Amino acid sequence: MTDHIQTSLDNQILTLTINRPERKNALTQAMYGAMADAIVGANDDKAVRAIIITGEGDMFTAGNDLGDFASDMERSSGEPPVTRFLNAIRDAEKPLIAAVNGPAIGVGLTMLLHCDIAYAAESANFRAPFTALGLVPEAGSSLLLPLSVGNSMANEILLAGRILTAQEALDCGLVSRLVPDAGLMAAATACAQQVAAAAPTAIRRSKALIRANRDAVKQRMAEEGKAFAEQLKSPDFAEAAAAFAQKRKPVFQD
Repeated sequence: MTDHIQTSLDNQILTLTINRPERKNALTQAMYGAMADAIVGANDDKAVRAIIITGEGDMFTAGNDLGDFASDMERSSGEPPVTRFLNAIRDAEKPLIAAVNGPAIGVGLTMLLHCDIAYAAESANFRAPFTALGLVPEAGSSLLLPLSVGNSMANEILLAGRILTAQEALDCGLVSRLVPDAGLMAAATACAQQVAAAAPTAIRRSKALIRANRDAVKQRMAEEGKAFAEQLKSPDFAEAAAAFAQKRKPVFQD
């Protein structure tokens, strides 16, 4: 377990806090692995009835730590931790509740599509800048986001990099509640307590019924993963990474 993922269990609610505020809570492979282990472990743990995912400070997550991500993907011989995490949230048997405490970028947005309930602080915003980084959507978002917010809005987010305000995210259904920043965790915890108080077998079966398209999501995630891995080796991503390091705009070649 990395110190950058904090876990706490209280009254049958497991809280995972992304704790790397000095790097805007950017996610490393080690952090993905820690979250995957916690979520998978909760599946058969009767002490856990709901899981909250949130961020430390004023950022939910800036998405992938690009340097760590690219280098680890190159040297990884097994299933990358990021893949284990995405599979874990897709297949989680316990309800996942996102408490989006600030900007949610990249996987910070797409993971919400696998959360059963998502609350956002008023200061939150949402962005998936995959194409600006020479990458493609992940986490099944090319399938799930159009189903969630509509085709045109999804294309604006995934292709044009549109940034959604918290109010816009509420209006289009990406999140279900907008909460003043100071009250976010209290609201998310109250929701988790309601879930935890319900009949666990009924919760599990209800969630399985609601997520009945899981096979289609699994197939789309595999297709996205292949394309994403190929893009990591592309001139597009190399230029995006160089531009990021040099603090300039990328210049992509056709």
